[in-house]
Amino acid sequence: MKRAVRKSKRKVSRVRAAAKSAKMYRTNMREVAKVGGLKRKDGWVDMQVQLLIDKASAGADHVIGWTVLKPGARHERHRHHHCDEFFIVLKGHGHIYTDDGEAPSGEGDVVYSPRKCWHGFNNTSNADVVLVWGWMGAGSIEASGYEVAPDSH
Repeated sequence: MKRAVRKSKRKVSRVRAAAKSAKMYRTNMREVAKVGGLKRKDGWVDMQVQLLIDKASAGADHVIGWTVLKPGARHERHRHHHCDEFFIVLKGHGHIYTDDGEAPSGEGDVVYSPRKCWHGFNNTSNADVVLVWGWMGAGSIEASGYEVAPDSH
C-alpha cells in the first residue's frame, strides 16, 4: 500500500511540474522571417514560406506555416514519411497535386494528406495564393521525413 501511495505521489508531482513548465507561445506573422534557402531542386519553386510555430520557436512537435505563392510558384509533388499535413487555401486558386494527377483547388478548400501521401500545390492563376498549413507529428522539416517526387521539376 505504501509503495502505491509513493508511486501515486510521484505521478502527481510530475504532472504538476509539467503543468508549471507548460507555457503558451504567441507570435505574429509580421515578426517571423521568411524561410531562406528553400531550393527549387527540392520542390520549393518561388515560394514564400514562414514557420509560425515549430520545434525551434515554440518547442512544438508540429509546425504551423504560412505560404504565399506568387503567380507561377508551386510546391512540387512531395510527401512526408513521419507526419501528416493539412493546408487551407485562404486566398486564390490553382491546382493540387494528388496521386491521380492534378485537381482544381481554391479559397476555402481544406486538404489533408496523411503521411506518405504525395501532394503539392501549383499556383496556375495570375494572383497570389495564400495557404495556412501544418505538419502533425513533426516539429521541423528534418523530422518530417520530407521527400520530393523523383518525377518533379
